[in-house]
Amino acid sequence: MTRNLTEEKTDDFPRTDEPQEKKPKSGAYLVGVTELGESPLEAREHLDELRELVRTLGFEIVGEVMTTIRVPNVKFYLGSGKAEEVCNAAKQANAELIVFDTELGPSQQRNLERLARTNVVDRQEIILDIFADRAQTREAVLQVELARCKYFLPRLTRAWSHLSRQRGGAKGTRGEGEKQIENDRRMVKYRIGQLEEELAAVRRQRDVQRKGRVRRAMPLAAIVGYTNAGKSSLLNTLTGADALVENKLFATLDPTTRKLVLPNKSELLLTDTVGFVRKLPHSLVKAFKSTLEEAVLADFLVMVLDISSPDVESHWQTTLSVLTELGAQDKPMLTVFNKCDRQKDALFRTHLRSLDPNGVFISCRTGEGLDELRQTLVAYTKKRTLIDDLLIPPEHPEIVAAVYSRASLLEGKYQDDGSFRCTVRIPGAHSGLFAPYSCSKFENKVED
Repeated sequence: MTRNLTEEKTDDFPRTDEPQEKKPKSGAYLVGVTELGESPLEAREHLDELRELVRTLGFEIVGEVMTTIRVPNVKFYLGSGKAEEVCNAAKQANAELIVFDTELGPSQQRNLERLARTNVVDRQEIILDIFADRAQTREAVLQVELARCKYFLPRLTRAWSHLSRQRGGAKGTRGEGEKQIENDRRMVKYRIGQLEEELAAVRRQRDVQRKGRVRRAMPLAAIVGYTNAGKSSLLNTLTGADALVENKLFATLDPTTRKLVLPNKSELLLTDTVGFVRKLPHSLVKAFKSTLEEAVLADFLVMVLDISSPDVESHWQTTLSVLTELGAQDKPMLTVFNKCDRQKDALFRTHLRSLDPNGVFISCRTGEGLDELRQTLVAYTKKRTLIDDLLIPPEHPEIVAAVYSRASLLEGKYQDDGSFRCTVRIPGAHSGLFAPYSCSKFENKVED
């Protein structure tokens, strides 16, 4: 793990933009939990994903167990007997880390560590560590550090359990440990404030970049989907970009935007976004909101699914759930069924078509289906980009200004009466603004 608060003083709270000491691989024991209302198959799928998450961090899996609970135990999350059984099994497997496939409360985590006498983490901390390891740009580094600070703030007592927190000394002053904890809390809260200010500045810069894209009046499509589905590969294949491609979870944390020239010579902006995952911590959804806003602001979405995965339908549902949480569930969406070279079953493909009858089967590796995808993108782009002739009266200079700020001017000149006649390319989202000044009333005048 990139950080463990049970072994580190928080007055040296590490920043994710500083080099971290790489620890050697160690054994991890996984604990899957089937909660009330959850099917055993679904819980098993979650555990399989947790296994990949832990391996992504470089840990060796030395054992795992599935358990069922009705109501989480306040002290151990599991029942006291089951918690002791799990800790003993992890000890026999020589595990240095116990990983729960759920979210543990600070006190539950602390109690389990005392019982197991080893490190205990939850799914959220695993994902945080992966994000910390993957962050490259300034924005991603700040976002990760902010999420980690907020996660570890209520868990600072884990770092000072070896110190006395009893009242002592003259006139009932508090012990050394409690003083240190309070100092650390103030320090982390102060750091959280700093990070939020720095992120606000970075986001303002990103907003300027977004406004620049609006002025170019190019339609924007956001590539979304489950982590490791092939989103970056698709961006690279279509646009010749150099986005990082690795067979690892969360290889991409930062949005990458590239221009795609379609077969009809129209232009489309494609943005690669961070991958989704089951049980994505809400703190991370919030921390990476500016990154994921590309999906909210896009004209339409391109959802990439890895059809070679046995959990492809679950990945589809997870992606829809995250999009709903972001408020992008009503966006027009094209489904791209990727890695079809690994899945030749015709019946299975027919079944997948039920998810999106207009979906396209492709393979970024072999090139299969890419021409069909480009033509489909042409159709989606046409629906959201209009070309029209406008006649703007002289008493509406604000509309002329809007032509330059919200559309793309193709041709234009002022008339003798002061009116402005022009031909513009208009994003579908702004069509209502210019409709009263249209010469053709937007009657099917789109790019061929």
